[in-house]
Amino acid sequence: MPPTEYRLAFERPIYELEARVEKLEKLSQEDPQIREELQQKRIELAELKKHIYENLKPWEVVEVARHPERPKTSDYLQMVFEEFVELHGDKCYGDDRAVRTGWVKLDDFKAMFVGHDKGKNTKERLACNYGCAHPEGYRKAMAKMRLAAKFTKPIICFIDTPGAYPGIAAEERGQAQVIAESMFLMSQLPTPIVCVVIGEGGSGGALGIGVGDRIAMLEHAYYSVISPEGCAGILWKDRQYKECAAEALKMTSKDLIRLGIIDAVISEPLAGAHRDPFQTASRLKTYLRNTLKELTAIPVPELVRSRYEKFRRLGIFLEGGEEIRNGEPVASQPPSNP
Repeated sequence: MPPTEYRLAFERPIYELEARVEKLEKLSQEDPQIREELQQKRIELAELKKHIYENLKPWEVVEVARHPERPKTSDYLQMVFEEFVELHGDKCYGDDRAVRTGWVKLDDFKAMFVGHDKGKNTKERLACNYGCAHPEGYRKAMAKMRLAAKFTKPIICFIDTPGAYPGIAAEERGQAQVIAESMFLMSQLPTPIVCVVIGEGGSGGALGIGVGDRIAMLEHAYYSVISPEGCAGILWKDRQYKECAAEALKMTSKDLIRLGIIDAVISEPLAGAHRDPFQTASRLKTYLRNTLKELTAIPVPELVRSRYEKFRRLGIFLEGGEEIRNGEPVASQPPSNP
């Protein structure tokens, strides 16, 4: 079991039943008659995990996405890819450790990897700014993505950030502009791009490496224009309304696949990726393998055109009093009878 400080409040019934199962396992070694009860408790435990995780509230999804033991980019680099040759620096200011880039090998595919890194311990998290990239991080990403296009290699992006670094120095070095430039570049690159939200997908920091031909999310990740706390602070002037904000933002994988914002949801093992990182990595690898096979078979001009059109169609807006959804007019509903 994880340390007490890592246990999420809604998981309390799971840990209580796990403790009971662990106790029965020890007793069953001395008393074979307990084995039947043990088997029943194991079934109950599996059903309880399934019930809880299939009915998570949006804020609970955020808590899972931020779980300290949830696999990070550095974990997936070891578990998903056969090789990783890291490339550093933006050739302008420095090397931002919040963004990792380099060549990777996945089966027969060689690709450029770009991903946020939060770090796994306090020292690493401080060095990585908890996954909040500076402008040099996005400049590094753009330079490496151009390199991938030059050698006609696909690009794989892992998104896991609460947002771009909000400090004064980052703004002085052009944080907003460099994110916009990165999105513009990715919309035009003549090579396949696959983006996966593996944990947090917050604000422009996520969008900076989030324009791709296929956008996927792990089941218990979130993807949003702002964090729930930030939204609550703006709308209600108090962060205590973060749960209401999480509900309003429609930020979970279930909401986003329904709204057409993402293309696929990668299911996580029972009770979340933090309980079985290797199974999560296996499913992620399968998705990447299949998607790269699909995208590399599409002619590049068609790929770039469909990518641009995909992002132009996202969302719902009003144009001349007419509602537009995914680029198409939506028929107005007749008023209901009083």
